[in-house]
Amino acid sequence: MDYVEALREKIGHDAVILNGSVAFILDQNGEVLLQQRPDKSWGLPGGLMELGESFEETLIREVKEETNLTIKTYQFVDILSGRDFFVRLANGDEYYSVTALYHVTDFDGTLKADSDESMQLKFFPFNNVPEHMNPRWRQFLDVFIEKYQESSTGVNS
Repeated sequence: MDYVEALREKIGHDAVILNGSVAFILDQNGEVLLQQRPDKSWGLPGGLMELGESFEETLIREVKEETNLTIKTYQFVDILSGRDFFVRLANGDEYYSVTALYHVTDFDGTLKADSDESMQLKFFPFNNVPEHMNPRWRQFLDVFIEKYQESSTGVNS
């Protein structure tokens, strides 16, 4: 049983603070990797921290689990938290997310969707991401674009 499941067994649906990491993985064309989740919404690879993990360890583990890619290098982008990052899930669970955003600058492996968490994985131009994107993931994407649109990363909004 993972940390969040164990925590929920004890406290039910009450609001908690949950930490996680999200990856901005760009291909050679400067397109961003998005993940279609089981609810059919699109988001970024990443997830919640397990006990004892650092943000960086969470990033590496989640990307491997969800995409089959091994991160070689990455750069910290920002941490997003506060009232604007309150989440109420369909099952009634509530939490405030504290999410570390990372730009993955080098990776290895063959892209393969994890059938439990991903319906499909696909690279998209920043100016043509799917409309059915979770609003929280869209906020993360907007922060990344704002911070990097004039840098050498090739991000064009």
